[in-house]
Amino acid sequence: MRSFLTLLGVVIATTTLIVVMSIVNGMNVYIATHIANLGTNTFVLHQFKWAQGFDAFLKARRRNKPIRIDDYEFLRENVTDYQAISAIVQLEPGPEARYQGHTIDEVNMVGVTPSHMDIGREKVQSGRYLSEQDYDHNAHVGFIGQDLVDKFFPSTDPLSKEIIVSGQAFRIIGVAERVGTTFGVSQDNFVMIPLSTLRSNFVARPELLVFIKAPDSKHMLELEDEVRALMRARRHTPYSEDDNFGINASDTLMEAWKNLTGTIFAVTIGIVAVFMVVGGIVIMNIMLASVTERTHEIGIRKSVGARRSDILWQFVIEAGVMSATGGILGVLLAVLIARLVAIVFTASVPLSAVIIGITLSTAVGLFFGIYPASQAARLDPIEALRTEQ
Repeated sequence: MRSFLTLLGVVIATTTLIVVMSIVNGMNVYIATHIANLGTNTFVLHQFKWAQGFDAFLKARRRNKPIRIDDYEFLRENVTDYQAISAIVQLEPGPEARYQGHTIDEVNMVGVTPSHMDIGREKVQSGRYLSEQDYDHNAHVGFIGQDLVDKFFPSTDPLSKEIIVSGQAFRIIGVAERVGTTFGVSQDNFVMIPLSTLRSNFVARPELLVFIKAPDSKHMLELEDEVRALMRARRHTPYSEDDNFGINASDTLMEAWKNLTGTIFAVTIGIVAVFMVVGGIVIMNIMLASVTERTHEIGIRKSVGARRSDILWQFVIEAGVMSATGGILGVLLAVLIARLVAIVFTASVPLSAVIIGITLSTAVGLFFGIYPASQAARLDPIEALRTEQ
């Protein structure tokens, strides 16, 4: 019981450290996969830069002009060496969708150019994607997600059926593969229509997102610089002023996210440090009590030839083993907690967290065990033998 209480601080500190590292690691993977995944070698031109401070966002919102369809067409004509370029806009708020008495109160209606098939994460499961002919003729056709299939067509083929979205009929030409959820919000509740159709029926001058895909990672920065130069020239931006538009890549979001998690991790390190110091002090006090209890034993060992270094290492190793045991218990407890968290949220225990946890706890035990060990090593053997057991 005394040993367990001695290690309690180390166990709590190790558990806290590994659980936080596991949640942050799981979130990093989740953000990179579900939110910051713009596509391979892809960046997005938008009205402002994402993941900036609130004041900077308000300033950019007031100063920067939205990206319009003529900006997209200008870039499509003038940018060189891109693999694909597309434009999208989402109708806000999401309209109602109906089919034969069934209703979805709000769907994501997205206007896209046909080239978005080469960039977007939506893949064709059946039917086809939007074509250039659909775009040129403002066709009332739709490419839908699995939520609409589940609600409207649970047992029939949805292709060539007509659904009513925002009071207008759209013929289904294709169904996307299931995407999944992000933070519990379905990403399959959408209907994609040609951007030209959205402009002619809903919003004449929408604010666009322009996706640009580079041929490979080596040309990514060059393509970003080219788009930046063309947009600055188009908007007559003086060289002394900042961009009045935003160029956003996956690393933009990941950098902002890691800055946030860095703050969280710094606070965690402070809490862990307090627990580790408290645990170390407890270990030192218990070891000092142990030296007092075993004074006679130390005297016997010295009288039969044990050197100071032998006594010193005996107690240092004992403190190290004790704290390492606490670290291992903390790791086991942290893994259990991380698995429970992963059921309802996201957590992934990295090997580095396990190594850091055990190493740190062992180091704390060795550090705080030095003083009791040195006290034991300095005992006079004659005085130690006189001590009653």
